[in-house]
Amino acid sequence: MLFLLLSGAWLLLSGHWSAMLLGLGLVSVIAVVLLCVRLNILDSEGLPLKQVPGLVGYLPWLIGQIVSASLDVTRRILNPHLPISPTILHVDATQHSAVGRVSYANSITLTPGTISLDVADHQIEVHALTEDAAQELAQGEMARRVCTLEGKSC
Repeated sequence: MLFLLLSGAWLLLSGHWSAMLLGLGLVSVIAVVLLCVRLNILDSEGLPLKQVPGLVGYLPWLIGQIVSASLDVTRRILNPHLPISPTILHVDATQHSAVGRVSYANSITLTPGTISLDVADHQIEVHALTEDAAQELAQGEMARRVCTLEGKSC
């Protein structure tokens, strides 16, 4: 599967179809796959294929959250009368795997106005630009959706 993913990415990113470049791309992909096998890093965390079906529902929702938060941060920048109240909070990371917890922390960081500072055992330390963003995160909707992405419930 890694071979197919890397080959597809190489073809999309290179845009060249000459025999020499296709051959070099093939050699590069084979070398990377062999290195991954040798380093023993091909596991469910290194290539989390079981999350792919869940991405169909999660990505549109996450993009909506990113757009909404971007608009909120932009309004606060353009209007200095809107409150900014930086807050640090800890949210529970109830995901069942390390990949799930990392996906949750990355989703927090991708959303403007929030950033994951630390991922501990089953908690994520988050800096939020406003109390509203902190409260929305504390409600746990994103955490539940990442659990669904994993194919499990929290």
